[in-house]
Amino acid sequence: MTQGLLPPGPVPHPRVLVATAVPAERDAVARALRPAHDVDALPVGVGPAAAAAGTATALARAAATGRPYGLVVSAGIGGGFLPDAPVGSLVVADEITVADLGAETPDGFAPVTELGFGAVTHRPPRSLVREIADACGAATGTVLTVSTVTGSAERAAELRRRHPRALAEAMEGFGVAEAAALHGLPVLEIRAVSNPVGPRDRAAWRIGDALAALSDAFGKFTPVLKGWHTYDRND
Repeated sequence: MTQGLLPPGPVPHPRVLVATAVPAERDAVARALRPAHDVDALPVGVGPAAAAAGTATALARAAATGRPYGLVVSAGIGGGFLPDAPVGSLVVADEITVADLGAETPDGFAPVTELGFGAVTHRPPRSLVREIADACGAATGTVLTVSTVTGSAERAAELRRRHPRALAEAMEGFGVAEAAALHGLPVLEIRAVSNPVGPRDRAAWRIGDALAALSDAFGKFTPVLKGWHTYDRND
């Protein structure tokens, strides 16, 4: 498992990249930012593959210009596991876990790590997670990355059985985290809950409310992001 530790040695520049899936999420984040914060929001695509590619490209381009990023944040809306993460609430990941990377076996699902490959979890810096969550009143727990959004109660129950600390699911966090890890950078993930994880019911979605909550959260904790490089790098 990859540990989301802050890089050793002096930090060349405390710039922060916020990677969202779509422009609407980027705009919600951007509304809370000021140029002085040195935090950039960028839509990188929907799904883990697009998110990984888009984030890695943005990080490489920034490094090539001599203004590299030092922290990456995956941000957006997502589904929440009831009752712990109701619609309108916020979740900050203390574990970013890919839920469906592996193989089906006669004994059930086997994550890719049990097959002898790769990683399934990235862990953001704990002290930074606590500060971010405290600043915006978010819950902390596992945020799952899925390639297919959950659409049934059975699937929701199965995910919660395999990941009892899961509070939310989305489609990009693990891809963003993989890109950050390749660049040796720490990562965070924050989700505003727009719908319950379970049976697909578009009438129950509250996307506008979730985007507003996301913007409000960034307004509260962006000063913490600005000072991320002062946190314990071994935490």
